[in-house]
Amino acid sequence: MQKPIIELHNVSKTFRIREKNSDSIKEKIKNLFSRGNGLRNIQALKNINLKVEKGDFIGIIGHNGSGKSTLLKIILGVLPPDNGGNVISRGRMIRLALGMGFDPNLTARDNIYVNGTILGLTFKQIGEQFDDILNFAELTEFVDTPIKFFSSGMVSRLAFSVAMHVDADVLLIDEFFGGVGDQNFRAKSNKVFKSAFLDGRTIVFVSHNLPTIKQYCNKVAILKEGEMICFDETSKALNVYSEKYSN
Repeated sequence: MQKPIIELHNVSKTFRIREKNSDSIKEKIKNLFSRGNGLRNIQALKNINLKVEKGDFIGIIGHNGSGKSTLLKIILGVLPPDNGGNVISRGRMIRLALGMGFDPNLTARDNIYVNGTILGLTFKQIGEQFDDILNFAELTEFVDTPIKFFSSGMVSRLAFSVAMHVDADVLLIDEFFGGVGDQNFRAKSNKVFKSAFLDGRTIVFVSHNLPTIKQYCNKVAILKEGEMICFDETSKALNVYSEKYSN
């Protein structure tokens, strides 16, 4: 029997933040003699248990601040869980988020290389696919323009075009797809998404876009204030979300 490609056991995450940001002498003296030194704990995730099978398309939904992006970062290994939590992954994972790794002062050309490298492509691979990336994004006329002069739609198209060339077993997608470019580009990107991204991949998808979640995901997890209050087949989970947690 094949083992799950991702396993989370009793995963919690606590951040310590400073209650007040004051440099006054009074506050410094007060913090010096206080037990917490001006810090308090924020529990972003609470005892998450989750198994993702190879080929799953898992949706993660919940209100802002519910812990969705923190969960992705822990799965990826960017953040460690609290003591007692355990994350097991089997396969190469990449996190995709629009604009991640883009420098607004660099040109489209330079950002293709920088972003592609962050996503695990070699310079040789990027060079071989450079024209395809640029043509798909429909930005050939702006290849040497700093992207700080791009519209948000142009940046989205460039990010999508680079990302569709990544090679990974698991994609952790943070609000990456949906509303990318104009109507024609959305149709083109959706077609590529179905043919290139879904084929043989395991995907964990954080989004507020419930129609996209409904269209692609086979299972959905609902987070509320750091707790996973539902993990079920998409239709059942969305019914729970609609009835109890959508407002």
